[in-house]
Amino acid sequence: MTNVTENIINIKLPDGSSTEINKNSTAADLAKNISKSLFKKALAARIDGEIVDLYTHLKEGNQVEIITTDNEEALNILRHSTAHIMAQAVQNLFPSAKIAIGPTIENGFYYDFFIPDRTLTPEDLPVIEEEMKRIVKLNQRFIRQKVEDVPQLLENFRKNGEIFKAELLEEYATQNPSIYVCMEEDNAIWNDFCRGPHIPDTRFIKVFKLLSVAGAYWRGDETRENLQRIYGTAFWKQEDLDSYLQWLEEAEKRDHRRLGNQLDLFTVREECGPGLILWHPNLSVVREELENYWRTEHRKRDYDIIYSPHIAKTKLWDISGHNTHFKENMFYMDIDNQEYVLKPMNCPFHMLIYQSQRRSYRHLPLRWGELGTVYRYERSGALHGMTRVRGFTQDDAHIFCTPEQFTDEILAIIDFVDSTLKLFGMEYSVELSTRPEHKYVGSIETWEKAEAGLKEAMERYGLEYEINEGDGAFYGPKIDFKLKDALNRTWQGATIQLDFNLPERFELKYSASDGTLKTPVMIHRVIFGTMERFTGVLIEHFAGAFPAWLSPKHVTIIPIADRHHNYAADVYKQLKGRGFRVYLDDRSESVNHKIREAQLSKVPYMLILGDKEQEAENIAVRARGQGDIGTMKTDSFMAKLSEEIEKKSLKSLMAE
Repeated sequence: MTNVTENIINIKLPDGSSTEINKNSTAADLAKNISKSLFKKALAARIDGEIVDLYTHLKEGNQVEIITTDNEEALNILRHSTAHIMAQAVQNLFPSAKIAIGPTIENGFYYDFFIPDRTLTPEDLPVIEEEMKRIVKLNQRFIRQKVEDVPQLLENFRKNGEIFKAELLEEYATQNPSIYVCMEEDNAIWNDFCRGPHIPDTRFIKVFKLLSVAGAYWRGDETRENLQRIYGTAFWKQEDLDSYLQWLEEAEKRDHRRLGNQLDLFTVREECGPGLILWHPNLSVVREELENYWRTEHRKRDYDIIYSPHIAKTKLWDISGHNTHFKENMFYMDIDNQEYVLKPMNCPFHMLIYQSQRRSYRHLPLRWGELGTVYRYERSGALHGMTRVRGFTQDDAHIFCTPEQFTDEILAIIDFVDSTLKLFGMEYSVELSTRPEHKYVGSIETWEKAEAGLKEAMERYGLEYEINEGDGAFYGPKIDFKLKDALNRTWQGATIQLDFNLPERFELKYSASDGTLKTPVMIHRVIFGTMERFTGVLIEHFAGAFPAWLSPKHVTIIPIADRHHNYAADVYKQLKGRGFRVYLDDRSESVNHKIREAQLSKVPYMLILGDKEQEAENIAVRARGQGDIGTMKTDSFMAKLSEEIEKKSLKSLMAE
């Protein structure tokens, strides 16, 4: 007779308690045992820290948490499952379609398809949505099946023309691969190679929207197959979807590529090349002001500003290790039968300057900053306006110091970053990126020392941070500042990298107080990150309506009639003479037309000049976003505008 206890296992619950359940039970059985209401809401389970399907079998001693719609991870599971339903719908509607990959992304999901005889358009999306709704009503179940016979499944995939699924299965053949099958009653309707997890069935899918179509390359490689990508999203509630669609509409209005054209800020031209930005006069003013701030603040903090060439012999990049660890991102050229590199980074040049003379501990720390333009190869499919480019200017700096000095130096940089981001009204989060698993230089002991140093500095500053495991640069760990813009989107911003390795590779030395030669510590850091990305983020953050100190034009002067032109010209000369960026719109257009154009150009102030203003030698002021704010003397206006610019205020000070 079988002992009853042999068929019972103990399961640990999130509150620290334990419960008993039959040996062959799944997480679904556990949810049902706890309560019917929990089972009804159950989507998946977290078993010993790993999120898995609800019908995963339990083992003795498992720590189990039932995942419901209330859990943070639940939305990704819903979206992943909705992506599968979308792919099934596409293949139902377009039988020639073959599927590639379909991951979740921030705020949604996408799926890539190879469709040789059809180019998808936005008009196809409502049709696909209707087919998805039909499938959802069938209450299909998502069933995970472990791949027991890899060769047989590969043969099936290839026979059906699913070459991408076959390629992935081959790649992951030794990693316990699985497929997910959409089941209708006992019939397998559709499947994809996938590790999951998924929701139990389609009854959970209620609110979704397909958003756009785009082109893509298989594996992001432009030499591989052209694919068609459909983006979509899913939510638990209709009001959440409605809010997200409103957010998308606002994001589209703020898109820096759209505003770049509307406000005549920048272009990317085919004749020049992808990922290479042409800064127009309007945006060049913004950059000039950012650079002026950058130089002034660096001088205050005892930095020296240096310059370096755009190319160097490949030997330099052998010493630095870039040819070994960064080669796929570099541009090579042949000059006089010697190989040169278009510089991907500035740091090797700064080390050559350090080598130019003997250094003493009394000279340290040395702080050298450079607005250095660098060039890196990015796949064409990854390029995006100003935020992902091939040529960009880093607001770079390198600090050479003793081991005893680097913590204080990092603290000072953190303070520099914090004050700069507050200037633009930007919040941020922080990550510590640690040693990569394979591509790194130096000893593990050196890396551990560097990581500990960064942690100490952040903790002394009171900076909260998360660990980003394995994402450090190949030469050292780094602190990454993630900017949050007006729409709560996250962007890569400032970085601080602590480097014990490159100084050793370049054999940098300084004379210590005891007369011995020692290797300095090197800190790499940027404050803005790159001028291109940071400026692109600012365009979207401010929706093109830059604060006065950054604005391409401070003021537009609008005379009402021809008889006011002379007075307008006099006001123009006064403002221009004080250094303000001012435009006199004396065209033969209606006043309303000129006001409308000034509004579209997002100029901070308009001065409207008519008979009353001319007679009283006043100006009528309109402020962006506020409308008419009254009349005043030109001197008073200039004084307030000077104060606003000097304070780098984010809002108008005219009404105060």
